[in-house]
Amino acid sequence: MRKAEITALGELAGDLLAAGGTIVSDMHEGIAGRPFGALGPVARPAQVMHDGISSAVYAAVRSGLRVSASAAAHAAALRAGDDGSALAATPRGSIALGALNGFLGDRLAARGSDLALPMTIRRDPDDEARPRVAVFVHGLCETDAAWSLRGPSYGDGLRDEVGLTPLYVRYNTGLHISDNGCRLAELIDELEREWPVPLDEIVLVGHSMGGLVARSACHCAALAGLPWSDRVRHVFCLGSPHLGADIEKGANVLAWALGRLPETRAFGNVLNARSAGIKDLRYGSCIEEDWRDRDPDELLRDRCVETPFLPGAAYYFVAASLRDGPLGTLLGDLLVRVPSASGRGGGGRRIAFEAGNGLELSGLNHLDLLGHRAVYEQLRDWISRADRTRS
Repeated sequence: MRKAEITALGELAGDLLAAGGTIVSDMHEGIAGRPFGALGPVARPAQVMHDGISSAVYAAVRSGLRVSASAAAHAAALRAGDDGSALAATPRGSIALGALNGFLGDRLAARGSDLALPMTIRRDPDDEARPRVAVFVHGLCETDAAWSLRGPSYGDGLRDEVGLTPLYVRYNTGLHISDNGCRLAELIDELEREWPVPLDEIVLVGHSMGGLVARSACHCAALAGLPWSDRVRHVFCLGSPHLGADIEKGANVLAWALGRLPETRAFGNVLNARSAGIKDLRYGSCIEEDWRDRDPDELLRDRCVETPFLPGAAYYFVAASLRDGPLGTLLGDLLVRVPSASGRGGGGRRIAFEAGNGLELSGLNHLDLLGHRAVYEQLRDWISRADRTRS
């Protein structure tokens, strides 16, 4: 682990410990406020004294916790050698950073932390640079390593059987989906200009949040007039919550309910500290207009507008459920239900996937979609079918 990462971990630990002190402080304030409020003006002098003392004590505790953690990290960093590997370069470190960025990535990026993952596009140096590429975009709390966790990756198969060079995106999933989408649009533009051979075809494959990021990138590219948008032929969304994820809607409701009472408001504040990227999954936000100048914690209000598809590209969905029948309908793949993944929910919004451009599978969970034979075969067949049509 690098010195800068050790220091950043210490600072983060200090912030989390201090946040724990804030929870206790807020609970204390909420509980104490009840009797003071009941007693009315007669208790006001005592309340002022109580609040002043308690605020000073808790502030000192929070400061002490933050300083102690930071000091310990600095001491560990001084003892560490300069030849340590970056966290993101190790399998376990990559998984941990992916999860951390998913929950707190917007805050890490705002403070310039070394723990915030920058967006990068990676290619195996042994893979030939071909005129056709497949860009894989991982989901929330993941990194590009997720594509190979369950055996041979889809990229390897598409390289060997279809002739596509696989490229893998790594990014901070705690940022707004629209921010990541526009950044991806810029990176693909840079990639196209630097690619050793002229690019004829681009395929985008996104898992979960990654499907929304891919759709956002296409939209940003079209608005900016980036040439690569004309070369996109296929956009695949695997278990993507186009109409929102129920677990995020539940978190929104729970945080709102906890915030109604002073005794539990602190827990509501903790829950509301989840990242912007997670909150974007509430209704499948893809563009900035969906969240700009809005209260991110308002109760169950869908403000998303539809993001148009690129006219020259075919868009596809793959949806999964744990089993057939009512239970499968209720649970979906444990994170995303079929109506959201297919864009065919019962509300007013509908995602315009063409007939025949969808696959529904039972007996799979959300992570199975990262590496399942039936999913790969369908991706390959859709691409091959389009190749035959064009030829």
